Amino acid sequence: MRNYEKITALYERLSRDDELQGESNSIVNQKKILEEYASKNNLSNIIHFTDDGISGTQFDRPRFMAMMNGVNQGNIGCIIVKDMSRLGRDYLKVGQCMEILRQKGVRLIAINDNVDSFYREDDFTPFRNIMNEWYARDTSRKIQSTFRSKGESGKHTASSPPYGYIKDEKDKDKWIVDEKAAEIVRRIFNLTMQGNGPYRIAKILEAEKIDIPAYHQQKLGYVLHQSKNFEYPYRWCSSTIASILKKQEYLGHTVNFKTRKHFKDKKSKYVSEDNWLIFENTHEAIIDQEIFDNVQRIRGNVKRYPDGWGEYHSLTGLMYCADCGSKMYVHRTSNYKNIPYYTCSAYTKVPCGTLCPSAHRIKAEAVLNLIQETLKDLKKYLDEDNEAFIRSIQNEMEEKEKVEIERQRVRLIDSKSRIQELERLMCRIYEDMILEKIPSSRYEILNSQYETEQRALSKEIKDLELTISRYEKETDRARKFISLINRYENFDELTTTMINEFVEKIIIHERDRKGSQNSKQKIEIYFNFIGNYELPTEELTEEERLKLEEEERKINERKDRLHQNYLKRKANGKQQEYEERYKARREQKKQEKLKVLKRGGIPLSEYKKRD
Repeated sequence: MRNYEKITALYERLSRDDELQGESNSIVNQKKILEEYASKNNLSNIIHFTDDGISGTQFDRPRFMAMMNGVNQGNIGCIIVKDMSRLGRDYLKVGQCMEILRQKGVRLIAINDNVDSFYREDDFTPFRNIMNEWYARDTSRKIQSTFRSKGESGKHTASSPPYGYIKDEKDKDKWIVDEKAAEIVRRIFNLTMQGNGPYRIAKILEAEKIDIPAYHQQKLGYVLHQSKNFEYPYRWCSSTIASILKKQEYLGHTVNFKTRKHFKDKKSKYVSEDNWLIFENTHEAIIDQEIFDNVQRIRGNVKRYPDGWGEYHSLTGLMYCADCGSKMYVHRTSNYKNIPYYTCSAYTKVPCGTLCPSAHRIKAEAVLNLIQETLKDLKKYLDEDNEAFIRSIQNEMEEKEKVEIERQRVRLIDSKSRIQELERLMCRIYEDMILEKIPSSRYEILNSQYETEQRALSKEIKDLELTISRYEKETDRARKFISLINRYENFDELTTTMINEFVEKIIIHERDRKGSQNSKQKIEIYFNFIGNYELPTEELTEEERLKLEEEERKINERKDRLHQNYLKRKANGKQQEYEERYKARREQKKQEKLKVLKRGGIPLSEYKKRD
């Protein structure tokens, strides 16, 4: 393409920061200046490239990229801008852009900066680009300072409230509950308490055609997602559910500074939770603290995948091995009954038995029955005497934790005393340096050591104060458990929600005698608020004690007799023959069941459900 046929690109850009400077930088004013300059200098074939409302630190501006694409294709012969800051405010990228224009033979004119690459090289242009970037950085710093001040005052820094809230028309800094969305939020938490994961919850809401949060907010007038195309506004994502379940805003708290942006790329980046600023009880809560804490515990446990039968077992994530501490996973028996049972996850890792000595196998039904019976007993005991229960919990807590808390209180006093001593030492060595009693190099070494110790002690004091504060707050945990158990009239039916509300974890010990029908297996149930609580037991009468001893003696005699028979069979080589006969009988029974099913026309899957 000949030079006189090439395009003269007039580039205009305006960001939100530039709008503060008034009309002089407006798009209309820029176009007027550029057109007048092109007309006076006989630059024809003009085309405008305009980016409105986009920062100069970003170089993925749509019309800027279109203009540079024209440069690379050789269609543009000249670019005119009002000043170099319109091209961009990142001096490195602006420098790269200018180098591309030089290589392609494209003339660059910045009217107000007196830059014209056709006549001369301007040595001051790189410094001008640095100043333009400094301006962007300085503006960003001022905006962040204002933003930080607002956030530290306890006001919401989010541009729009989270799903479940709307802005108060009378006070834009205040959030009020959006009941329609809040009901969905409560349901999401309740579904999680019932053992459903984010993916499954998303599918439930999608099937019921519930509007996704972004679409719901758009209908309320929030324009965060104005460019999004909602062809199917019911397609919930598991990540959206997971995000809702983590938000402390639903407790009524304001949480500021969860993300930050760099002035160049404008991309939000998550910051550590330690750097969040949380103001409690600033608006009405949608979720109460107990449900929120239970959901966080459930989410922190093992992910709930359906087993081979498409079911999510209610105990998954709560069962732990007593020997190695590993989580226990659910399996099903290989016979036609498909009975769920749990085993230690570490036991099966190759080589088997090296990480944990045994599988700690236990039927899920046995654990569920124990939880149900324990809750029934607790309910009965509480109905009879609440105050006795509270006293027993407090006594148990004092026995277990009082000694440790006292030790921490002593340590807290010592740490605070040591910090004061370090302050005196730091003042003293500073005076010694000023009086030339010690050299400055020695002062620097000692001062650095004292400051390091001081920082470590400050962190330790903070942790100790938090632990002691938690201990003092948890003295009423018995009453919290009473409040929880009083929600239910009885425990004739045990649901997944109830299990998640009451049970913190379950510790499974190995059976005292493997392969025995009468073996004992210890199970420790740790309830929320009260831990591994054991109900007071009544002393047995002499007659009852003798009866139990007699029953135990008979059981042990039977165990010994069976064991002696096993040893005899093993010694004479008949044990293998015995096991083969046993397997043959089991297989015969299985085949007889299959014949009955075929004659009755009952599908095998239906039989599995019945069993």
